[in-house]
Amino acid sequence: MVESRQTGWQGEELAARWLLDEGFSLLHRNWRYGQYELDLVASKQGVLHIVEVKTRHKNSLTTPEQALDHRKTQALVRAARAYLEQHPFCGEVQFDLIAIEIGADTPPELRYIEDTVELHW
Repeated sequence: MVESRQTGWQGEELAARWLLDEGFSLLHRNWRYGQYELDLVASKQGVLHIVEVKTRHKNSLTTPEQALDHRKTQALVRAARAYLEQHPFCGEVQFDLIAIEIGADTPPELRYIEDTVELHW
């Protein structure tokens, strides 16, 4: 469990740095409200980006993208609702995924997938 937390933390650090390098404004990291959590909340050009970060080792049986299942998607939508109640936003809101694979002897591989979750408010 400790190793998976460290892997997740490492992935979130990489993702946050990548977003900043790409011109995003990072608004919140690990935003929590009760049972809800959002990994990263960022904005760019008038769009609010709710960013889920999934990190796996390259030898893992599943890809980071496979970890964003229906249950997790529903939890993200509920968390986003709670976030927007506390931080109203008038522009477009989209859910993005940053999938990261970490290898022992290779640089991390980061994939940014925009608008990965279809919103059903």
